[in-house]
Amino acid sequence: MIIDLTGTTSSEIASALLRARRNAGSPAMGMVGTIVVVVDEASHHDAMKAANEAGREHPSRVLVAILRPGRGEGGLDAEVRVGEGVPGEAVLLRLHGELAKVPESVVTPLLLPDSPVIVWWPGGGPKVPATDPLGKLGRRRVTDAAATRRASVDFTARAEGYRPGDTDFAWARLTPWRALMAAALDQYPAHVTGAEVVSAKGNPSADLMAAWLQCKLGVAVEQKTSRGPGLTAVRMFTPAGPIELSRPDGSIATFSVPGQPDRPVALKRRTPSELLSEELRRLDPDDVYAQTLACMVEREKMPAEAKKVSAIDRRSAQSAAEKAAVRTSGVDGKAASSALEAHAADAQKDAPSKAAVKKTAAAKKTAAAKKTSAAAKSARKKTAAPAAKKTAAKQATTKKAAAKKSTGKRVAGRS
Repeated sequence: MIIDLTGTTSSEIASALLRARRNAGSPAMGMVGTIVVVVDEASHHDAMKAANEAGREHPSRVLVAILRPGRGEGGLDAEVRVGEGVPGEAVLLRLHGELAKVPESVVTPLLLPDSPVIVWWPGGGPKVPATDPLGKLGRRRVTDAAATRRASVDFTARAEGYRPGDTDFAWARLTPWRALMAAALDQYPAHVTGAEVVSAKGNPSADLMAAWLQCKLGVAVEQKTSRGPGLTAVRMFTPAGPIELSRPDGSIATFSVPGQPDRPVALKRRTPSELLSEELRRLDPDDVYAQTLACMVEREKMPAEAKKVSAIDRRSAQSAAEKAAVRTSGVDGKAASSALEAHAADAQKDAPSKAAVKKTAAAKKTAAAKKTSAAAKSARKKTAAPAAKKTAAKQATTKKAAAKKSTGKRVAGRS
């Protein structure tokens, strides 16, 4: 059932909702909360569709507020939807003129009593959500840094203005990535020496991922750009090799751990309705998000060199990964047998040449040994010749002396 109200008030909208429920035969509401969506005219259809899809898991009253500020007289137009594929209730509010500057005056009477309020800005959101007029009504305030029209999100302002209950779709997109990387270190504990985050240029999820890794691991985290889509790879470098989660196509990721075969992981990019459903499951403050924002502020103050991974750590991890890949090369039986046969054939072909090489080497070694022996003999002969001459001269001198002495004795005896 769809009810159009022009130039209406909050009380008339509440009465229309009550009538629509009774006409649909469901006087009991059975809704768990109120989702307030702050959006512009161009994107309100997609935002309402995402909120209604999230309402299938969490039936809620969806209030879509389209703000049209101006100098003219304030006015309110509404469209009430109950049934028609809507799991709860949906109200489209168009606020004109001065009324658009005080949207809380229209939204507050339409909130479900005694139930949580979630405020969502699909188009980016204010710098400090907790100070926004509608943000003050929410127990949970959800922004989307990836949808902002600004060149980059001022996370410093987000960190300084953080209040319990603030969160962002850029952070929710990291939930499966953070879970897989944390599980990897739980199952395969290793000392992480550095990390790397690869993404499309200007991706806020990559900034949050790098800050989270640096906050939890206390190592340098380097960011690199790729063609996307979104976040494409996260690597943690260890002495045994890198722990890597790579998703080049935005759908199927490859999970790599040192010493283990690569595993495919379903890691598709989630829709806004899926992200909103995740936020509705948890309404308590996200302390890890608050810590990551604080780490982002510290990271922005760091010099560029301090964010780069050491070349030694990178080479060490890559070398270890190559060695592990050789040890655990995963080929099937046919491929393995064919590889072995090819290796054996090559060995047979190379056998004669190897024998010839060995024979030639042996011959060269023998020739060298003979040449060395001949040279040694020649040297010994050259060294021995002068010594022999000296010995012969000494012997001759000794014989002459002995002969003179003998002759002198004979002469003395005769006289």
